[in-house]
Amino acid sequence: MDRGSGLNIMYAKTFNEMGIDRTNLYPIRAPFHGIVPGRQAVPLGHIDLPITFGDQSNYRTETLTFNVVGFSRTFHAILGHPCYVKFMAVPNYTYLKLKMPGPHGVIIVGTSFRRAYECEVKCYGHASAVIASEELATLKEDVVEETPDAKRLSGSFELAEGSKEVLVDPSSSEGKKVHIGTVLSSE
Repeated sequence: MDRGSGLNIMYAKTFNEMGIDRTNLYPIRAPFHGIVPGRQAVPLGHIDLPITFGDQSNYRTETLTFNVVGFSRTFHAILGHPCYVKFMAVPNYTYLKLKMPGPHGVIIVGTSFRRAYECEVKCYGHASAVIASEELATLKEDVVEETPDAKRLSGSFELAEGSKEVLVDPSSSEGKKVHIGTVLSSE
């Protein structure tokens, strides 16, 4: 569960694995941000599904709306703020527990610290791979292939516009010069 998310999100692969026909999706074209860093995501559609927490002796079912998205994932779904509100759920991240009222007392959903750590490692690996692939794609777009210039390869420099030649030491007879930019600020 993601307390900061304003949406309930389900990934297309999970949706397909559930055996639900895509014709059951309601069209939606409103993009959202925050799932893929720096990019907007447009859902494939949204669907209302019943979600149940608890066990046979004490359970609760509510219908949640999920935005179905078509990009890769490490989770099956993200239950956001709308889920918290609908179930009146209260998370405790220290103990990895989620508590909500049920018909026969409090329903407690939890996991182990080992499982949480495994998920965190998997998410970190996935995020690193996504970022690396996006950076590589950006670098490939930004690189302009040029024919190598022999003059540049030999270590010489070309003069830039707005520069002037100045003697390094005017009192010396060596005549060593340097080029200084004339369009630079006084700082």
